[in-house]
Amino acid sequence: MNALKINLPPGVSQEDAKLLLMIKLFETGKLSLEQAAKFSGYSKRTFIELLGKYGVPGLDYPAQDLEQELNYD
Repeated sequence: MNALKINLPPGVSQEDAKLLLMIKLFETGKLSLEQAAKFSGYSKRTFIELLGKYGVPGLDYPAQDLEQELNYD
């Protein structure tokens, strides 16, 4: 596993930086939901809630597919 060491600016905690990095890696498809939750130190349920707080969808479900599901009789 690779390691990264950075100096954070004042006011940015290590926990916040780690969470935001994991959110971005999840959002860009570099990590699965399970991996991102684990590396950020949260349960999957809590991580999904945090994704919502930051405006990142927990599921990648295309709008067209959702519309088809809703119109299915």
